Amino acid sequence: MIDISKKDTIPRIARASGKIKLKKETIDRIKTKKIEKGDILTIAKVSAINAVKKVPDLIPFCHPIPINNVSIDFDFEENIFIKVTCVVKSIAKTGVEMEALTGVSAALLNIWDVVKMYEKDENGQYPSTLISDIKVEKKIKQM
Repeated sequence: MIDISKKDTIPRIARASGKIKLKKETIDRIKTKKIEKGDILTIAKVSAINAVKKVPDLIPFCHPIPINNVSIDFDFEENIFIKVTCVVKSIAKTGVEMEALTGVSAALLNIWDVVKMYEKDENGQYPSTLISDIKVEKKIKQM
């Protein structure tokens, strides 16, 4: 781990996003709340928040820091994508980019898990399902 003891404790914010590509029929099921496993966006949101809080357990060189706020948003794009955006806020000595990226990743993985029964082809494969574009959109250090 890097020594951050001499750094100032300041407000820090990171926004990350990513997308999952699904069949149009699966997106329609989500929008009409016809997903057998439950409310997919609530499941993804709760999993993302839990993941943000577990980052030091998942990424060994990340410092445990206080999480002041996590927000998760979902946008449907082109009738085949769900874009997940995760904003994490903290007052800490180090940034929250890994937390935001982990939140996005967990949300996307949970979406895949909840809809995988609708995404499989006749051979049990996922020829069109794809997670992509996971990135940090913005990070802010408020001095």
